[in-house]
Amino acid sequence: MKLLIPVLVLSLSSAAVFAQQPNTLTAKEQKDGWKLLFDGKTTNGWHSYLKESATDRWKVQDGAFVLDTAVKKGGGDLVTNDEFENYDFTYEWKISEGGNSGLIFSVHEDPKYGATYLTGAEMQVLDDARHPDGKYPKHNSGDLYDLKKATKNAAKPVGEWNKARILKKDGHLTFWLNGTKTIETTVGSDEWKELLANSKFKTWEGFMKFSKGHIALQDHGNVVSYRSIKIKTL
Repeated sequence: MKLLIPVLVLSLSSAAVFAQQPNTLTAKEQKDGWKLLFDGKTTNGWHSYLKESATDRWKVQDGAFVLDTAVKKGGGDLVTNDEFENYDFTYEWKISEGGNSGLIFSVHEDPKYGATYLTGAEMQVLDDARHPDGKYPKHNSGDLYDLKKATKNAAKPVGEWNKARILKKDGHLTFWLNGTKTIETTVGSDEWKELLANSKFKTWEGFMKFSKGHIALQDHGNVVSYRSIKIKTL
């Protein structure tokens, strides 16, 4: 029995040492075709919507994109330089107390629209307990914002990192939050048409009309952090 404690300590230490670091790819991920969209050090590969580069409102701090609300000018969502259509996409987010943000995808960049959310759908990022949106169905973390409510509230407490995943293949969408499947639907299906008809987007001309588009981190005016942003094109 005396040997159990040292062995246990050694096992725990080994697990800590070999745990994957943020903003990295494992050998298996590299082999499987995953790509980092954020290097953890710079804004390379990203720009603010309808701008040539990232504004000062988005900082890189401690290996994460952080929205700096102390910077009052030059706001806006941060979007990928590249566009994507079919993919497996994972990222981690951490929201501030009372905060609101979101991951918006299938974004069409065009002055005609002027904002990412006018064309792209959103996986909600929220302090569900403290932000006013938390009182509304389909506006909580892991929801397909204003379209479909998550099967379960899987968000971690404010201040902790959450791991999210979006699988998008030929219009079929599946969301996971912290390992729990929260959403499944298909753009253009009868279910989708019903969801759209009962949402704020029902009359929006360009909403989810572009199968290929940018991925965006939303500036909703609250401090939020994103890291370990990875994609595997399908």
